[in-house]
Amino acid sequence: MTFLVGDKVIYPNHGLGVVERIEEKTILGTTCGFYHLKIVANETTVLVPLTNADEVGLRRAITDTEVDRLFGRLCDGQIDDHQNWKGRFKDNSDKMRSGSIFDMADVLKSLAFLARSKSLSFREKRMLDRARALIITEVSDVIREKSQAVEGRVDQALEQCFAAKVRKAERPALTVVVRPKVKTAGAPLVAARANASTPRRAS
Repeated sequence: MTFLVGDKVIYPNHGLGVVERIEEKTILGTTCGFYHLKIVANETTVLVPLTNADEVGLRRAITDTEVDRLFGRLCDGQIDDHQNWKGRFKDNSDKMRSGSIFDMADVLKSLAFLARSKSLSFREKRMLDRARALIITEVSDVIREKSQAVEGRVDQALEQCFAAKVRKAERPALTVVVRPKVKTAGAPLVAARANASTPRRAS
């Protein structure tokens, strides 16, 4: 995927940025092209090699349609219940590195739900805040709304998600009752009816 000057892009774990210029640089005797990205959140500049853009997950910001899909995912009640800390942290770290806003939504749901029942470690708390900030920043820019308004929509979606999760957990399991088959005395009944309908001969 290639980008032009002025394009708004998402750089994983950095968030929304703007391609300010594209230029060639020679580093250690090797000349290659670089995207100069200005990261919106902190006004810093990041250089991304053109040949590495796909590998690092550089992508365009989502569309209005994808925003609707994102909020649908945030409130769907599907939350990963990863109990093992190491496994959970690895999975969430991989999702954050992917750069996908939908992966970040899964991280946000999982950690926000977990934080309701226990204290998160420093690293998970930082990851939760990062996922939340990245989602709000990107959506705010796409739909051109203030971040406070988007933050309110995110909180509302999470509340719906948690409520759906609780309802699903409290729903009783469906019990299937198998009734024994009742045998019918079909043949004797037919015979009895036949005998009843046959007239007796006079002796």
